[in-house]
Amino acid sequence: MGCSRAVFLLGCVLLTWWLCLSLAAAEEVKVKVKGVTSIAKTDGNFICATLDWWPEDKCDYNQCPWGKAGILNLDLKNKILANAIKAFNPLRIRIGGSLEDQVVYKVGTMKICPRFQKRKDGLFGFSRGCLPMKRWDELHALFNKTGPLVTFSLNALIGRQNPVGGDTLWAGDWNAQNARDFINYTISKGYKIDSWELGNELCANGVSARVEASQYGKDMIVLKELVKELYPDPSTRPKVLGPGGFYDEEWFNEFLQTSGAGVVDGLTHHIYNLGAGVDKNLINKIQDPYYLDRIAQAYKDISRSVDLFGPWSGAWVGEAGGAYNSGGKDVSHTFADGFWYLDQLGMTSTFNHKVFCRQALIGGNYGLLNTTTFIPNPDYYGALLWHRLMGKNVLATTYEGFPYLRVYSHCSKTSSGIAVLIMNISNSTRFEVSIVNDYNMGGKFEVGQQREEYHLTPKDGNIQSDVLLLNGTPLKLTEASDIPALEPQIVDASKPITVVPHSFVFVNLRGFNAPVCA
Repeated sequence: MGCSRAVFLLGCVLLTWWLCLSLAAAEEVKVKVKGVTSIAKTDGNFICATLDWWPEDKCDYNQCPWGKAGILNLDLKNKILANAIKAFNPLRIRIGGSLEDQVVYKVGTMKICPRFQKRKDGLFGFSRGCLPMKRWDELHALFNKTGPLVTFSLNALIGRQNPVGGDTLWAGDWNAQNARDFINYTISKGYKIDSWELGNELCANGVSARVEASQYGKDMIVLKELVKELYPDPSTRPKVLGPGGFYDEEWFNEFLQTSGAGVVDGLTHHIYNLGAGVDKNLINKIQDPYYLDRIAQAYKDISRSVDLFGPWSGAWVGEAGGAYNSGGKDVSHTFADGFWYLDQLGMTSTFNHKVFCRQALIGGNYGLLNTTTFIPNPDYYGALLWHRLMGKNVLATTYEGFPYLRVYSHCSKTSSGIAVLIMNISNSTRFEVSIVNDYNMGGKFEVGQQREEYHLTPKDGNIQSDVLLLNGTPLKLTEASDIPALEPQIVDASKPITVVPHSFVFVNLRGFNAPVCA
């Protein structure tokens, strides 16, 4: 443009923020999408969010960010919560978390019902807790109105011997009786469960406790047989998931070999690749494409474990909050978190992952909904647009250089064409992106064809804002507390897609000729 940076900044004082972004230094990019075959396939309900057990006094870094957002104290009658779940039609929800292996279910022979209390010698600093069946009924009153696909993660430590001598290893067989009574109650009430999972972060070295891979594999067989017995109809039988922990190649491979063919339907693993929520460098990590790329090898390794030892199953990210210990208080609920979250959705799908469960739907600093007001945070809308636009088939997508540009392409969920997510992590470069079809030797769209664009940017250009703009307009709940309509811009498909600095763009290309999407 020939303007000095000083002149550019002075001009920004006089112009709107959006116009300034459009005047940023531009790079033309040709993105090639191959629509003949897919390179991977996700589940039709790839987007998932978690509900966790943490009580109000779960505190880290001199803050207690959970409030009344745990499974036992959440306001299940909140209208915004119901509408936020219902908008996905359906949302996949995983009920589980660190304290799940201390939860008993007050049903059958289980007469005691302890409450979580702070306890120095307890796992994660808490005593055992309990799920009363009245609360389970209340949860399902919400689920029956909102229609989610529910995963429930069961206590995997019942029956095992407590660690001695400071060792975190828990030995002995899993006692399935309390789980049996709980599942029987669930069936008797007609409650629909999509999948049952066993245990939370007990793999390899564990976090607060661990179980050997061979023992865990045997316990998964017990759970599978229990589910087959209690759900005799294979067409309505819930899936069985595990082990719900951090990937370790040797442990996971032994676990799959021990459990054997057809037992584990979803191989669940957890991701917190940004480090501690208290890290002052978190805002920089989340904008560093080289840092974000580090986790790719883990996804590749997990996919290889599935291919070699569990091809009947599929890899699931069973829990991912980016930064552990409730996330970063100035980052995880803001627009900036999308640099991590949306990139993870795109990356995991290319590595043939079936489901990605975000920690959390509500609670901590990383909730998709604000913990106290229930108002959706920016990542909620990113997840909703992904769910509505990005189909199951993942397409090969290539372009030259530009590490601060990320592009992911899938078959469209709403048409016979394709849907594309374009991310601009740069704070100064504008990209002019042309989508080219590899199938017909780089043919372009004709004048008159149209596409749908959803541009997501932060309010006032502040990437640590909680307010998200869609095509320049703030997204706000309606007066009836409904999720607002997410309307696209209709654009001439023959023109390049303008992607301003620090923005995300979802694009639906109905006229794109992709045989695998037909």
